[in-house]
Amino acid sequence: MKNTKRMISTIYDTLHAADLVELEHIYKNWAKKYEDDVINLAGYVGHLITSELLLSYLKDTQAKILDAGCGTGLVGEILNNNEFKNLIGVDFSQEMLNIAMQKNVYQSLELVDLTKKLDYEDNLFDAVICAGTFTCGHVGPEALREMVRIIKQGGYICFTVRKQEWEASPYMQIINDLEDTQAWQKLEHTTKKYNLKEGVSCQLCLYQVN
Repeated sequence: MKNTKRMISTIYDTLHAADLVELEHIYKNWAKKYEDDVINLAGYVGHLITSELLLSYLKDTQAKILDAGCGTGLVGEILNNNEFKNLIGVDFSQEMLNIAMQKNVYQSLELVDLTKKLDYEDNLFDAVICAGTFTCGHVGPEALREMVRIIKQGGYICFTVRKQEWEASPYMQIINDLEDTQAWQKLEHTTKKYNLKEGVSCQLCLYQVN
């Protein structure tokens, strides 16, 4: 993926990290400037569109929600402001979690690698929301299977996939596999603007677990 005048250098670096160790190092140094960079410079709206979509379906404010790849807590803030308080946030960057912790919107925050098996029992959450995490060099489509496993029957999974990652990885294959095995069903799946100032789009998806 080429860097362009519209893509800020740190975002480019995260999309081209060689491995999670390098990626973690980037976020360690970027955490304090992350929100300003992605929102004000890149025009990131992933947290807005995922939260809006999930909230249009999920009405029980007591619902237990996993914010997968919560970063600095952008999604958590929105959900908390809509009276959803039973929020668990996970991320692989402790520095990002430290900033999320200051917002006091999560019941707990945990250091978790979403590329591995999750240390949660089956059917634990009413919903999983994942904004900005399915992207190049971060988390791939196999993580969807684990997310489905930990969601209750009738629960929701709402997520974005950056355009370049969608084209490079077998998301449709795994999504179709989960539909074919009746693990979940599609409620909404559309193309949306993602980083407005970079001109980048994403797939915005909402599925319900069977």
